[in-house]
Amino acid sequence: MTERRANPDIAWRAWRSTILFTAVLCALIMVTAGTFAYWQGWLLWAQIGTWSAFSTWYFLKRDPALVERRLRAGPAAESEPAQKRIQLFISVALCAMLAVSVLDWRLGWSAVAWQVVLAGNVLVALAYLFILAVLRENSFASATVGVEAGQAVVSSGPYAIVRHPMYSAALVLFAAIPPALGSWWGVLLVLPLAAGLVSRLLHEEAFLARNLPGYEAYRHKVRWRLVPGVW
Repeated sequence: MTERRANPDIAWRAWRSTILFTAVLCALIMVTAGTFAYWQGWLLWAQIGTWSAFSTWYFLKRDPALVERRLRAGPAAESEPAQKRIQLFISVALCAMLAVSVLDWRLGWSAVAWQVVLAGNVLVALAYLFILAVLRENSFASATVGVEAGQAVVSSGPYAIVRHPMYSAALVLFAAIPPALGSWWGVLLVLPLAAGLVSRLLHEEAFLARNLPGYEAYRHKVRWRLVPGVW
């Protein structure tokens, strides 16, 4: 692994973003739960926080430029108006899924066995591992849709299987979070999240076909967009 020293400002911003994200996630889960006696919430929060901290540390050492690109995130960071709307929709749907899942546990709308909770956490871990593999393979995997100078089409690793492996991992992550939080009703909110991902994917493909040399040929080479053998 080649290590590159990160700009201190980039490192500070990256760690600040990671800490803020984990703090907001903890507050959202525990305030909605109305109690600290929620082991499912603590377990998921600890896992997501650990993965977030590890990825920040790892890529600050391995690929600081990737970290800097991914600091530009969220609806406001998008340059394409359609992507701003899609990102806002996904953000709202994700918060709604978390809130409904925690309320489900709190109000006892559905009963989820502890084995299912643990299985959900295993899927969360697998999704994060796949995300790390995607980021290792593609240094230009920013959090916004765009094309930078010197960017080339990546067709190796996960990109040899599906054209949008990051979204494939996100779909698994979204589906795993409700059962990990002890909820079945929250799974219903995965549907609008999946719709948001598909909309983002289709718009992104059209943008890349217009602006990234070689992407059209890559689309013909790798058939599947999101799920191998399905779509």
